[in-house]
Amino acid sequence: MAGARYEVRGSIAIISMDNPPVNGLGYDNRLGIVNGLNKANTDDAVKAIVLTGLGKAFSGGADIREFGTAKAGMEPSLHAVIRYVEQSAKPVVAAIHSVVMGGGLELALGCHYRVCAKGTQVALPEVKLGLLPGAGGTQRLPRVIGLQQALNMIVSGTTVMSERFAGTKLFDEIVDGEPVAPAVAFAEKIVANGSKKPLVRDIPMKDPQAEGYLQFARNTVKAMSKGYPAPINCLEAVAASVSLPFEQGLKRERDLFMELMASHESRALRHLFFAERAASKIPDIGDDVQARPVAKLAVIGAGTMGGGITMNFVNVGIPVVMLETTQEALDKGMKTIRTNYENSAKKGKLKPEQVEQRMALIQPTMSYADIAHCDMVIEAVYEDMAVKEKVFTQLDSVMKQGAILATNTSTLDVDKIAAFTKRPQDVIGTHFFSPANVMRLLEVVRGKETAKDVLATTMKLAKTIKKTAVVSGVCDGFIGNRMIEQYSRQGLLLLEEGCTPAQVDKALESWGMAMGPFRMADLAGNDVGWYIRKRRYIERPDMKYPKIADKLCELGRFGQKTGKGWYQYIAGKRDAISDPIVDDLIVKHRESLGLKPRKISNDEIVHRLIFALVNEAAKILEEGIALRASDIDIVYITGYGFPAFRGGPMCYADTMGLFNVVQSMHQFAANPHAAPEFWKPAPLLSRLAQEGKGFQS
Repeated sequence: MAGARYEVRGSIAIISMDNPPVNGLGYDNRLGIVNGLNKANTDDAVKAIVLTGLGKAFSGGADIREFGTAKAGMEPSLHAVIRYVEQSAKPVVAAIHSVVMGGGLELALGCHYRVCAKGTQVALPEVKLGLLPGAGGTQRLPRVIGLQQALNMIVSGTTVMSERFAGTKLFDEIVDGEPVAPAVAFAEKIVANGSKKPLVRDIPMKDPQAEGYLQFARNTVKAMSKGYPAPINCLEAVAASVSLPFEQGLKRERDLFMELMASHESRALRHLFFAERAASKIPDIGDDVQARPVAKLAVIGAGTMGGGITMNFVNVGIPVVMLETTQEALDKGMKTIRTNYENSAKKGKLKPEQVEQRMALIQPTMSYADIAHCDMVIEAVYEDMAVKEKVFTQLDSVMKQGAILATNTSTLDVDKIAAFTKRPQDVIGTHFFSPANVMRLLEVVRGKETAKDVLATTMKLAKTIKKTAVVSGVCDGFIGNRMIEQYSRQGLLLLEEGCTPAQVDKALESWGMAMGPFRMADLAGNDVGWYIRKRRYIERPDMKYPKIADKLCELGRFGQKTGKGWYQYIAGKRDAISDPIVDDLIVKHRESLGLKPRKISNDEIVHRLIFALVNEAAKILEEGIALRASDIDIVYITGYGFPAFRGGPMCYADTMGLFNVVQSMHQFAANPHAAPEFWKPAPLLSRLAQEGKGFQS
């Protein structure tokens, strides 16, 4: 039977969901469960039913492969399946193991009894997709574990281990090992005792403190979920389990679910869910391309970036040889890594012995001979082509054949770096984001001669170290930094037109960005942008750059690391404090240009910067630097603090409508000081707007 297997052991029928990898509740699986129930209920020899899942999960919930297809809405729906389970003439026992999440947990809650293996991951994570549990989870879970714990789980989407529910009505038994045999025994005992069929829906909701707790929770959730409607809708659905009869509570849950389904925020989060999975798929690299083994890795540089990169690998048990040119730099790097780990231990995130285990995986050295045997090397030195040339020439001479040579450059030409070696097929870009041991994004830069197995290996390693990897082609700045340059340039032009750094930052942060462009520049180091602009003055004399940023750097105001940048900073704190010196510098610079300040709206600030990202991204997409528009969204969500509830710059542009984006750009182009030449829509953007399409369509 489709989607589920059926067998009988003695007097107990066993229905086993069979939809790898996590028994998603797709149409075939749903139909298979119902068919199995019908077969068991019409067999006089069967006295009870056990429902379980084969493989690595009981059920992880909805089958994401059916999202947006006709099968997703076909009957029996999950609501119908749960109703058939509840109405079964014979008791149904869920045999739960490994993973029970989302619709899988809702299905289990519809069973009459639940036997669960220890170590099972339990969650209703729908809030992370901007949704709420839509098959009774908000009504049934509070009835078995209590209002407060259920509300916390549903609003946060947190995964909880099954042992935490010992003694609650969620699980009738928690067992060691596989749960099917114990569930069969449990079912036989139920039959012997009269085949009672208790329903979670019939458990009364009694919580004398419910009203006060829910009001406290409303205040807290509203304050913490700005821009995200799902958490408060989750709360209101759970609140209905207390205030309404069960069926009315289900209706309230459904209404709130449908409200979220139609929201831009949920669409954005669902877009990102699929976008992140799509980013790992490279069209010309199939399963036949075998990754190279990487048992030991080398990192060139023990500074902030090199140390962070090193930590990524030793965190997952891959030994690293970390090379520096001086003992002082090497000792400083090792000390910083140890301090980071010890701080984690103080917070309870690591055990003291784990700190020592990880430190033991790092071999500090000043000799290239010590890295010759490594399977891969990642260079993390100063962002200067002459320095890169020196390093890669040396690596080419010492590294074993077949070793992967990676550069952590953030803007430089990977093909040119590869040309410094006699093995360009082994060279790839691995652009980590700072702090490298924290930031999720990894831009994997594919050179024109990068071998397929080198790319496959790097993508596999990214997954191993829990990074979200996005493939980029070679261009100045790749995907993220090429786009951010235009974003930052518009921010500087706004200063010349009348804004202050604080006004620009506040507008972007109120819109949802984690950090405005000037706070971001202070964090990254204003000298980094200064170095890039100096290159641009030679390479792109046609591109207008406001000189105010150069004047700031000439004063040595490089940002947080110097205590002064666009803002001033108090030692030991990261609070950005407006500085009258900077305000005066901007006023005098503006006067030198003969410009009179004008009042600029927050809407203009936001959309000049965001649409600057979109226009440059359209060029990147058309040039083939990015494989797909959703990859660009992932870069900005995971690496640049773009608000997830807006789905990334390309998703946001689609939401706005590309026709409207282009019209706004025409308005910006009418401003002679807004770099009018930039605001000519990229050909792809213009074409899609004319056709009434979006980047994702």
